[in-house]
Amino acid sequence: MSSSDAESTVVGDVLTLNRLSIGLTLPLTDQAVVDVAEQRRLARLADSSGFRALWVRDVPLNSRDYPDPVGHLDPWSWLGALAVETRQIALISGAIVLTLRHPLHIAKAAVSVATLSDGRFILGLGSGDRPPEFAAFGEDVAERRRLFADHWQTVAKALGTTQEIWPDRHEANSPDFQLRPLPPAPVPLLAVGSGGQSVNWIARNAIGWMTYHREPAQQLDRYRMWRAAVEQSARGEFRGFGEAMRLDLALDPGTPATHIDLGYRTGREALIDRFEALREMGVHHVSLNLQLDERPADAIIEELATYVLPHFHQT
Repeated sequence: MSSSDAESTVVGDVLTLNRLSIGLTLPLTDQAVVDVAEQRRLARLADSSGFRALWVRDVPLNSRDYPDPVGHLDPWSWLGALAVETRQIALISGAIVLTLRHPLHIAKAAVSVATLSDGRFILGLGSGDRPPEFAAFGEDVAERRRLFADHWQTVAKALGTTQEIWPDRHEANSPDFQLRPLPPAPVPLLAVGSGGQSVNWIARNAIGWMTYHREPAQQLDRYRMWRAAVEQSARGEFRGFGEAMRLDLALDPGTPATHIDLGYRTGREALIDRFEALREMGVHHVSLNLQLDERPADAIIEELATYVLPHFHQT
């Protein structure tokens, strides 16, 4: 398989014209302290059950003031573990905080995960949205937009087909640098959120745009804005569109869908209808954040794999 074939395979598994793919966000837990062995088991179950992607968050610091109490693993360590735990599912960072990490460190970690996973990695990048963390890392939150764009370009050049390393400073007699080992294919870059950039900028620079779940009418407006930007800034090229959805899957499959924050409480029958509506709208991927109030994660994974995924994932 050529490098371009490897890249198109991982992207095509997640983002394909006129199709909807479904992924899961890790960790699958409602506990502040994560049972890592259990998460590894659930990752293997998702992989063997036919989900298209596993998403891993980057949460640099925890605080009692944050609504999310989960102690997330370092994303690069976790992605490295998932690369060897799984066999076919795409691995996506959702999203590495580009503004708080050196872009060459990000590029090195990305080629490492891509190599370990045989090219199954998509690098999702975000700008971060917690001002106190910027201060903790010595950055000015007012510079977030500039940092995101500048760091993106450095990462993109380092991960491109023709690798270019852009040092922060050029000194006399500096050598030419490379990132080794080379992964099976160039690592695709996905925008998660806007990073303070215009949709035209995202269309020019990313394989797609991942955003939050919104009410259908609002999301349709968002999608139309995205399609207009792609037509203007990446004419003739495919750019994906996806959303992250919170899902409280009811025990009764006939439970109608009702809105909750950033998603739905619903039975599987109405969920299929919602997914079909998203596919018709033009959404290419949904990443599910499962709520585990009533039942364990593996039971939800198995129900989705048996009754929902076959409607959307072609073998």
